[in-house]
Amino acid sequence: MLPESVEKPLILVVGPTAVGKSNFAIHLAERIRGEIISADSRTFYRGMNIGTAKPSKSEMKRVPHHLIDISDPDKLINLNIYQKLVEKSINDIHLRGNIPILVGGSGQYIQSILEGWQGPKGEPNPQLRSILEIIGSQIGKIELHKKLSILDPNAARNIDPANLRRTVRAFEVIFTSGKKFSDQRMKVGCPYSTLTIGLILERKELYKQADYRIEKMMENGLRGEVVELLDSGFDSELPSFSAIGYREMIMVEKNEISQEEAIELMKKRTRILVRRQSAWFKDEDPGIRWFVPGNETLEKVLTLVLDPKSWFRPSYKE
Repeated sequence: MLPESVEKPLILVVGPTAVGKSNFAIHLAERIRGEIISADSRTFYRGMNIGTAKPSKSEMKRVPHHLIDISDPDKLINLNIYQKLVEKSINDIHLRGNIPILVGGSGQYIQSILEGWQGPKGEPNPQLRSILEIIGSQIGKIELHKKLSILDPNAARNIDPANLRRTVRAFEVIFTSGKKFSDQRMKVGCPYSTLTIGLILERKELYKQADYRIEKMMENGLRGEVVELLDSGFDSELPSFSAIGYREMIMVEKNEISQEEAIELMKKRTRILVRRQSAWFKDEDPGIRWFVPGNETLEKVLTLVLDPKSWFRPSYKE
């Protein structure tokens, strides 16, 4: 089906949360013998289903899915591990003669595959990391992130201020190596022929869809899901529970806020996430073919798949 010039194909479906990437990718995969690989860092963890809007069992029967439910919430999947898992998944899919479709809104995970990121090679320093974590807990995640933005502005721009683990990691590398964290990330290029499809909606409509999805999550039992995870013995401070919905429901269970306040906070955080995602997936990016989801979108994308000019060729450095 693909043009002969397209070797080691990889299709990416990107865009902001709640725009409909997963549903679109399933329909696309059914038409081109595709298999879906998750690029959403929240869907890696078992037991976190409702709040991450994972594909249903019936959807996963329609099309093979990869990197979903691959770890417990207390076993962190970092970027380096993710890259290795994606590479293996892509190679396995190619061996089956199918087309891998990388789907998600986690810009950092997507970009790491597109550009072939290689992180700092320095050995971990557990003692230094422990000290930094203590400092972070004392002055707060946001304040520690502000200090990183002074020391390494480029690194800070790519790290969520609420993500203490990544902020600490950046400081650890800086203090261990004496060099900026952002200066130590190498880009070796992408070994795949890629076609990147972006889905987008007007911001007002996107917010409306995101709000609706949050309300459906609550109706489907998000709070109960969080309670079940906590009752299973998982620590409420786990980095995996920083995902939108889980943090707020934990606050409700601790009687820190009401459920109504939690829902409003979820909606507010989702809007912030949408704005952050727009920094990763820019409208003017020439490498992304943008579409408004609709009845004709799939046919238009299939036309691109068949056009050899639509694909970016590998720029891989050995």
